[in-house]
Amino acid sequence: MEFFLGINEPYWLAHCDFPLMVARQRLFRPGKQRRPLPVARHRWVLDSGGFTQLHQHGRYPFTADQYASEIETLDDEVGNLAWASPMDWMCEEGALSQTGLTVGEHQRRTVTNFLDLRQRLGRLVIPVLQGWEHDDYLRCSDLYQAAGVDLSQEPVVGLGSVCRRNATDDIVRIITSLGGLNLHAYGVKGQPLRQTHDLLVSADSMAWSYRARRGGRHPDCKHRRCNHCRKFAALWRENLLTTLR
Repeated sequence: MEFFLGINEPYWLAHCDFPLMVARQRLFRPGKQRRPLPVARHRWVLDSGGFTQLHQHGRYPFTADQYASEIETLDDEVGNLAWASPMDWMCEEGALSQTGLTVGEHQRRTVTNFLDLRQRLGRLVIPVLQGWEHDDYLRCSDLYQAAGVDLSQEPVVGLGSVCRRNATDDIVRIITSLGGLNLHAYGVKGQPLRQTHDLLVSADSMAWSYRARRGGRHPDCKHRRCNHCRKFAALWRENLLTTLR
């Protein structure tokens, strides 16, 4: 399993020798002049930032064309871009309450956006399964099939709306039932990751930052908090992978 460390400082891309995940809003900030983009030393992936966008705005405040252009820029200027998430629509209760839409509509919009981006970007953009109940994910898979997308042939299929759950058994059941796919589990960590990492092609997490805010520190650091500390993040990542091994 390839593990992408979630980061909140894009310049880390130029310094880290392991896989990273960066949210789109960290690279393109509205109302601010764009800084020069870093050149990535290692493979990395782009998250559309859907969780933040839907919870703050109830929608994506940028268009699919704009996002596609940004992905092309990042692929060209930053380099080493393994893949990008589509503008997927999470199905947690908080997201649904903000949009006023149903799980089914969130799934339809996720698939529609993927199809738009795939036409322009090819396999640089991955399909993402969204849902909440177990059977929702199967219905989302059916939407892709109806659109002519064979998920079993995709190198990576994202699995969304799982990282905020507290029910380990639910996460494990969902991942296990989709075991024939090359799944990337967004934000899965802790016990669910330990139980399912051998069923995943990749996963990501930014839990190191939360751990640092709760008092975690690198032994060689003098920071008051290490929630922006590259050394602490790297140590957290290595400890996680050691635990999985």
